[in-house]
Amino acid sequence: MELSQLSLKNFRNYDQAELNFQSGINVFLGENAQGKTNLLESIYALALARSHRTKTDKDLIQWGQSEAKIAGRVTNRFGKTPLSLSWSAKGKQARVNHLDQSRLSTYIGQLNVILFAPEDLDLVKGAPTVRRRFIDIEFGQMNRLYLQQSAQYKKILKDRNAYLKAWAQGKQQDQVFLDVLTEQLITVASQIILARRQFLLKLEEQALLIHQEVANQREELRLAYQAAVPVMEGETAEQIAANLQEVFQKNADREKRQGTTLAGPHRDDFTMLVNGKDVSVFGSQGQQRTAALALKLGEIELMHQETGEYPVLLLDDVLSELDAGRQTHLLLAIQDKVQTFITAPSLTEVARQLIKEPKIFLVKAGHVKVEE
Repeated sequence: MELSQLSLKNFRNYDQAELNFQSGINVFLGENAQGKTNLLESIYALALARSHRTKTDKDLIQWGQSEAKIAGRVTNRFGKTPLSLSWSAKGKQARVNHLDQSRLSTYIGQLNVILFAPEDLDLVKGAPTVRRRFIDIEFGQMNRLYLQQSAQYKKILKDRNAYLKAWAQGKQQDQVFLDVLTEQLITVASQIILARRQFLLKLEEQALLIHQEVANQREELRLAYQAAVPVMEGETAEQIAANLQEVFQKNADREKRQGTTLAGPHRDDFTMLVNGKDVSVFGSQGQQRTAALALKLGEIELMHQETGEYPVLLLDDVLSELDAGRQTHLLLAIQDKVQTFITAPSLTEVARQLIKEPKIFLVKAGHVKVEE
């Protein structure tokens, strides 16, 4: 899978931009605050219909303008597909082959991307919400059903929490209606938990091999899913639902007092274990970075396994955060395999030695030109 063309209009600090990319490695070079990361953000948004830097869509519209648009042409094994995304006072509009998409779940997956930025080290040592978001974004690109289930779960959870909040405030509520919401939530939750566990098992399989390579076979990486209920190998969604039912019954009075749902996928987590120990607690910074790198490179292979296509890789100023050994593993892993976009003030010595014929774009104050 490749992004061959990209056009921007009134996006962030870009009035207008038209870019053509090569299949291999494309590099955006420039000083800080010139617009390099904005270009990566536009590719990410084109793929996922959302920014990785802000939750507020109007932040993407250039100051003083009323609308913004990004468009691109994706090439995959089925042919070429034009995509576009626009923001205005009317909201967000996504198009595939120039046709409006009423649901984002039908749009996402046309262009698969993996972003690796310095803050992705928080995957190892950050809050559980970072790791839940990681699963939802990456697995959601590979599995449209999971994307739909996640959206359904969030809607039911919102309704249930609103009902519980009213209960906690002393307003008389209908127990039967709460039971219906609980049953609906448990049904979807059990499907999500099972899907997440299967995703992490597959990701572990890929990341384990990469991690052993980077760590010179001295360390073993494992991923442990932590759900509201233990999930055993071979367990079905129905069995998980039955176990969840017990948890919800146990929490029933406390939820009414606290006005919120106390268990479910919205509170789950996963742990990265190196040689059996939680690397976020017992690992050195080098071990944490190796685990994060292995996870990201494992994603690339898993996405290829699941979709038949390699994703587009976005590296936002990440090379300078890795030592020479980890830079080498990263660049050799993607060379001649994954279309890659790199942002950096300048290329490191390792990158200049390893990257074969990069296409270099010079970025300055929202203007881009190809290096001669």
